[in-house]
Amino acid sequence: MELDIGPVTPDRWDDLTELAGERGFLSGCWCMWWRLSSREFQTGDAETRKAGLRHLVERGAKPGLLAYLDGSPIGWVAVAPRSEYPRLERSTKLHPVDDEPVWAISCFYVHRAHRRKGVAEELVRAAVEHAAARGAEQVEAYPIDTSGTRRPGGDLFTGTLTTFLTAGFTEVARRGGRPIVRKQLR
Repeated sequence: MELDIGPVTPDRWDDLTELAGERGFLSGCWCMWWRLSSREFQTGDAETRKAGLRHLVERGAKPGLLAYLDGSPIGWVAVAPRSEYPRLERSTKLHPVDDEPVWAISCFYVHRAHRRKGVAEELVRAAVEHAAARGAEQVEAYPIDTSGTRRPGGDLFTGTLTTFLTAGFTEVARRGGRPIVRKQLR
């Protein structure tokens, strides 16, 4: 499958909203879960989170990448410096492994019709290249270890361990059964 993958920019906002659908991906999160405190997330609604993501895009932050197939958006990956995700900093399972600056791949969404076809793998590759082009020395992710069991798509918004290991990431920590993986770029 030949994908065109690029950063979300203001001119691609409508493509992102098309992919996210009325529900704002699976849960109305609009990929703001890691960017907001628990309280901010709970007191806001999907429209507030959508506006927050739009603000990031409009100010030029490029908070993620879109994958296109034949001109239609079919996948999304969020990638940014870990410091932009305060919830990761406070997480009991996903708090920093060390003081090294890292970029984080925090979320995925692949349209249902295109799952299990390698889209997530291509998004990981593109996210690593995107981070490297912006000076990242390493990229980190927080996938789910499915260990051969099938999980509902909604549980896999951070990706699967196999996807990252295949892409050359190494597990650097595991807390409460949750792996943290990294790929050294320089």
